[in-house]
Amino acid sequence: MFCPKCKSDMEDIEFNSIQVERCTQCMGIWFTESEHKILKKMKGSEEIDIGSPEVGKAFDEIESVPCPVCEQEMERISDKFQPHIHYEVCPSHHGIFFDAGEYKDFKNESIGDFFKSLSMWIQRKK
Repeated sequence: MFCPKCKSDMEDIEFNSIQVERCTQCMGIWFTESEHKILKKMKGSEEIDIGSPEVGKAFDEIESVPCPVCEQEMERISDKFQPHIHYEVCPSHHGIFFDAGEYKDFKNESIGDFFKSLSMWIQRKK
């Protein structure tokens, strides 16, 4: 598999018997199904995200990102509880791609993130 952002090779990595793919160059991470949610609940799983957040932010600016499985353009989604995090989702449900540093941020949801999402929810209801 090739990275949807930088086109480099992806390598298989494993954490507690859950396998994901990480780019060998930009260090973005590809999750199939709901692996990102399962891993979020596991202590220490942030160690799979070894990439630089600065590099991840640069790659986050790429707007047209093809799914590495089906090559359809993926949808850019903001996380429901941490709207500053944007990741790409395959419209055919093949997987989700986090840029370097995004999964670690996603995993470490803070109380501040909770209040920001609550505030945004209240604003939408007005």
